[in-house]
Amino acid sequence: MRLYVYVLEGKNWEVDESFVKLRVGKSKSRTRVLKNTKTPIWNEEFAFRVHSLDDQLTVSVHHHHHHEGIGFLKNGSRNLVGRVRIPLWSVAAEENHHLPPTWFSIETHKSKKSINQECGKILVALSLHGRGQDVSNDYPFDLQSNITDNSNDECDSKHSPSHDSNSSKSPRKMMKSIVEKLFSKHDDSAMNSSDNGESTEEPAFTTSFEDSMETMESTDEGRETPENLQGGVLIDETYVIPPKDLNHFIFAPDSQFRKDLAAIQGTTDVHEGPWTWESDKMSSLTRTVTYTKAASKLVKASKVTEEQTYVRASGIEYAVFVRVNTPDVPYGNTFRVELLYKITRVPELGGDETSRIIVSWRVHFNQSTMMKGMIEGGAKQGLKESFDQFSALLAERFKLANPSAGLDKDHALASLQNEHQSDWELAVEYFCNFMVISTVFMVLYTVVHILLCEPPRIQGLEFNGLELPDSFGELVTCGIIFFNLERVSIMVSHFVQARLRRGNDHGVKAQGEGWVLTVALIEGTNLAPLDSSGFSDPYVVLTCNGKTRTSSVKLQTLDPRWNEILEFDASEEPPSLLDVEVFDFDGPFGQPTSLGHSEIRFLRHTAAELADMWVPLDGKLAQSFQSKLHLRIFLDNTNGVETIKEYLTKVEKEAGKKLHVKSPHRNSTFQKLFSLPPEEFLINDFSCSLKRKLPLQGRLFVSSRIVGFYANFFGHKTKFSFLWEDVEDIQVLPPSLASVGSPILVMVLHKDRGVDARHGAKSQDEQGRHRFYFHSFVSFNSARRTIMALWRTRMLSGYQKTDDDFEDQHEQDKADDFEDQHEHDEKGLQEDVASHLVFEDAKMSKIYSVELPFSVESTMEIFKGGNLEQKVMGKLGCLNYNTTNWEPVYDRSNVAERRLCYKLNRRVSSFGGDVMCTQQKTPIVDGKGWIVTEAMCLRDVPFGDHFYVQVKYKAMERRPGWCGCDVFVGVAWLKSCGFEQRISRNVVAKLSDRVREMLELMEREILLSCC
Repeated sequence: MRLYVYVLEGKNWEVDESFVKLRVGKSKSRTRVLKNTKTPIWNEEFAFRVHSLDDQLTVSVHHHHHHEGIGFLKNGSRNLVGRVRIPLWSVAAEENHHLPPTWFSIETHKSKKSINQECGKILVALSLHGRGQDVSNDYPFDLQSNITDNSNDECDSKHSPSHDSNSSKSPRKMMKSIVEKLFSKHDDSAMNSSDNGESTEEPAFTTSFEDSMETMESTDEGRETPENLQGGVLIDETYVIPPKDLNHFIFAPDSQFRKDLAAIQGTTDVHEGPWTWESDKMSSLTRTVTYTKAASKLVKASKVTEEQTYVRASGIEYAVFVRVNTPDVPYGNTFRVELLYKITRVPELGGDETSRIIVSWRVHFNQSTMMKGMIEGGAKQGLKESFDQFSALLAERFKLANPSAGLDKDHALASLQNEHQSDWELAVEYFCNFMVISTVFMVLYTVVHILLCEPPRIQGLEFNGLELPDSFGELVTCGIIFFNLERVSIMVSHFVQARLRRGNDHGVKAQGEGWVLTVALIEGTNLAPLDSSGFSDPYVVLTCNGKTRTSSVKLQTLDPRWNEILEFDASEEPPSLLDVEVFDFDGPFGQPTSLGHSEIRFLRHTAAELADMWVPLDGKLAQSFQSKLHLRIFLDNTNGVETIKEYLTKVEKEAGKKLHVKSPHRNSTFQKLFSLPPEEFLINDFSCSLKRKLPLQGRLFVSSRIVGFYANFFGHKTKFSFLWEDVEDIQVLPPSLASVGSPILVMVLHKDRGVDARHGAKSQDEQGRHRFYFHSFVSFNSARRTIMALWRTRMLSGYQKTDDDFEDQHEQDKADDFEDQHEHDEKGLQEDVASHLVFEDAKMSKIYSVELPFSVESTMEIFKGGNLEQKVMGKLGCLNYNTTNWEPVYDRSNVAERRLCYKLNRRVSSFGGDVMCTQQKTPIVDGKGWIVTEAMCLRDVPFGDHFYVQVKYKAMERRPGWCGCDVFVGVAWLKSCGFEQRISRNVVAKLSDRVREMLELMEREILLSCC
């Protein structure tokens, strides 16, 4: 048996930051924290397993403090505002075991002798279900519009379990009441239908639709419009029509628009119930619509029931919440679809009043099922098709206000730029907690005490210049003050570091012309706590086409609000992916902890969905806390058709042939076939065969961002697509009998990529990579050149490495360009890096020491630029590792010098970045060892221009056949940033692990080569 609890709202609260804890037996749960309100609205649902009706539900209201952690252990009873206890047998005694939304008084008592005092009310609905019963949620997220404010004592006691023993019933009497109800059900129904017209049920109050709207508008009382549902946005359009008229056009009884839409969609047996009031105060307007949905290829015709409820109607804003039940479809009893229609007024366009309609959706699961992913995918596809027809029909009736789309973006970004807090506001919010205030008070109190005291006399073990505590109380007080000062200093340092990193990329305008990606980072919710205080210091790293943008750090919060705008420089081809990852800030060079990550594929979302979306984060921490990010993404082509021409020119150079964009009709067919946005353009398509168990003849489509295949074999359609970024390797196999004498083009995808296209793969190798085989091209060489050129162009524009099998000329050109670039960089940095090659040992600290079971000469192989060095440094995460030869230093005959350059991968540093090094080696005086000194310059990392890193390797023979190696590290600061110690500590810790791993890998490789 399960108990479903719906915590709706509260009123007359004594505190303005609160949350609610629920407990049934040993099971506990809690709501989210609502701030700055004494009338909180939660609308949250909870489920508890019930073993006995003798249990009770305890609803406790708690006050939330900023300085305290989260969870049941961090918020003690001292934050308790009040509680109410509800026996479960009282819920079982209700009809259908359902307690409608009821106001309960929250009571608290100051002492055992005092009388319980009321400190507010809470609106709760309860539903008790046994095994096999329907467990649907009849009360959605926002039902304040259909709840009667029964604040008088008589109404409170009508539905709520009594809190005194005089008015309560025993469980035995309640069970007796249930049995009587079951046996008298037939008699009651007969009585209700008798001739005298009397009824025990209160009839619904029905009025005309126009009068009902006027009543709701007059009682709106400034209610907030709910947020879009988490499933996504189906429609986001603006029309030249007032909001009131658009609402009447869609939801009025006997709407001609609904009839025309039903005819287009093949819907039959449509029956619309009247709009009715469910309470005498006329705060909830609802109706029920039933119809039969036309059969599709996979699902037969099914009956659909829609429960439509007005959440808000203010005259300029309307919100209608719809619950769609489809019990006849497969697994229909396990879920329902929920829709939210929002109609709002937008700024007038050309003097005409305009309205914006947004329809969002989500799937609510009544019970857990293994088919959750399939159900959500099928629901999304069906809704998209239905609302495409909805939008097209609406566009036929009213003029579509397209120019407002650009205004919406500008307005959204402008509003974000104006919402930033000043440093003083952030400092006050961050430091206004009990620990900081108490520490300041204790320090001031102590200073005043010292000024008022007389000079102390020397006693005990004291002498002039040394004063000791005179009692254990003084010792404890000094310890507490010292501990608090240390915590406050850490907070100050953390705040300064975060503010120095603020605005790292916020507000930086995109450079160039082409496809410009703009991401508005709004907020995050339910991030994982990592600090001992129960909070985190999150920041977001966005990566697209190999370019990275970083947000500012938000301190001590699990629900950060950034309101930052991050723009990526223009590119010739439209981007395909946006990688989003949230980190916990712990110094710019330490290994940050990931709080969650996500990958946004632009081709899977419409422009309306990207303009306002909640992104769920992946990862163990993120999934356990259900972390999400709120983003607004805009993709604009600032150069129009010229961008496409420049991209085709770039591809033509790679392919060595002329390419042409296909006709608009062919382009439109391609976009519709693979559900692509309008900006995606087809470059070419080829007739070929897909090799699986049996060859399948079809067409291979290639565009700037995807590879798609489509075949129709006697009505059996095969369709799949994947991104160019998903392709790891492209191979050509020689002709064979199985390929009918035609060469085979093999596309190998990265591991865990192309999951949606796996039904088209011929095989999956031992590394988990899908392999797709295409053959029987009309012109194999032409197809191969075009496909390889598109793939290379895409890879070269991104962060990923290019394929090892590129033609020799391309490899040589790339290598020459790379070496020229680094040679230019070396000339600019040579003097600066070399000037820091001489450090005094006093400024360096030993971080590692080891004895290796081979000679000094073998140890020095790691500094010769050979295969050993390349292999070891590659395993350490050094990308594009290049070295120069050792050359003698001018005026120093016994000193040789070389230079290194490489790129750090994300395992070494989450910021990536380039490393430029200069190494000098000098023989030890006795000739039995070497000293290698390295000056390291970090680029493209925060504060990389503030310091250099000095590393010294000392290899010498300690006993015959054995080499002792000592490693020292130092950091030279060129600019002051206010927290050098923390960065130095992070650098030393990172290099200690790096050096230890390098020497262990070197030892393993040398020993394996000797075996």
